[in-house]
Amino acid sequence: MEDIQNTVKKFKEARKELSKAIIGQENVVSEVFMALLADGHILLEGVPGLGKTLLVRSLAKVLQLDFHRVQFTPDLMPADIIGMEVLEEDRSTGKRFFQFNKGPVFTNILLADEINRTPPKTQSALLEAMQERDVTYAGKTYKLPEPFFLLATQNPLEQSGTYPLPEAQLDRFLFYTVVQYPAEQEEVDILQLTTGNLKNQLNSTLTAEEILKARSWVRDIHIDKELLVKVSQLVRSTRPQNSEIDLVKQYVDWGAGPRAGQSIVLAAKAYAFLNGRLSVIPEDIKAVALAVLRHRVVLNFVAKTEKFTVEELIPELLKTIK
Repeated sequence: MEDIQNTVKKFKEARKELSKAIIGQENVVSEVFMALLADGHILLEGVPGLGKTLLVRSLAKVLQLDFHRVQFTPDLMPADIIGMEVLEEDRSTGKRFFQFNKGPVFTNILLADEINRTPPKTQSALLEAMQERDVTYAGKTYKLPEPFFLLATQNPLEQSGTYPLPEAQLDRFLFYTVVQYPAEQEEVDILQLTTGNLKNQLNSTLTAEEILKARSWVRDIHIDKELLVKVSQLVRSTRPQNSEIDLVKQYVDWGAGPRAGQSIVLAAKAYAFLNGRLSVIPEDIKAVALAVLRHRVVLNFVAKTEKFTVEELIPELLKTIK
């Protein structure tokens, strides 16, 4: 129990360290830590210049983890991410052989920057890494380092030169987090922090071993069967064929799959852990539901014409959880 309390304290210290580099964005930082603890991945959406890349770089420093960044561009190829085989020669024997050169995906924290700037073929190269924590090339499977955590950033789809992510890949992100513009005072603080010579030094507070241990503890956090039933009902209520809610029947094309329920439970456990609790309460589920369901509920044409959003729908569905 004391070990758990000490680790929770270290995560709080890590958040405090991040605040030296990231002004505001409390909700975003919280969801990043929850995704890390739940062994999930996170997709950050926002216009350029909101500090998404800085957040990921700073996180790697605070957590003492290896970090690679891939800038996704229209000409990026799958081999640029996972690696490729090159022909090598043994100088002593003259024998030639193929050697697999590992790509940037072989790291602890991978930043897939502007992931929707590259075509779906290259986006899909990350699918196996996200789900299995493996990379398969030329019939051989290579394990990724642990922990492996993918943070992808994307620009709003309305911007030119963007490709929507395939649904299969979207579903493998635990959270879809929207990064908002800073508040007025936060923007003043950003100007003060970034336009002078003084740079805040980030201190490391956690190690890879502590993160892996914390992930194990998160999975052990208790959740009542009654709450599991409510999570299942919540997910099923997003599907037009199952839902009794008029808004769903009117505006939803298709709802969330079973992975959404798994993600809500794991994220709620991570939320409880970060708040120093060893059991999940209804408020934990409410806190994570929007970020989990935002990209898994697809609205129809009627919703788009009437400008009805998932952000308006999910609070209505959550009224059933008490």
